[in-house]
Amino acid sequence: MAERRVTVASKVGLHARPAALLAKAAADQPVTVTIRKNDGEAVEAASVLGLMTLGAMHGDEVVLSAEGDGADAALDAIAELIATDHDG
Repeated sequence: MAERRVTVASKVGLHARPAALLAKAAADQPVTVTIRKNDGEAVEAASVLGLMTLGAMHGDEVVLSAEGDGADAALDAIAELIATDHDG
């Protein structure tokens, strides 16, 4: 299983607009991407509600995981979104 660790850049964390952008991008991937905080429960990155329940705030590190063909490219795309401040 491929994984990426990334720091949340958006000032509001993974809430509202950043969560919606991330969920849409995750849904567009050829594999299922999950996201978790530290050792917490993983949720599907394509779920806005799941993303908001993580409580991931600005500066928090999250762990993305995916498995299968295209997993590395999918994680790279999602990690780039999380590492970008979408509040500007």
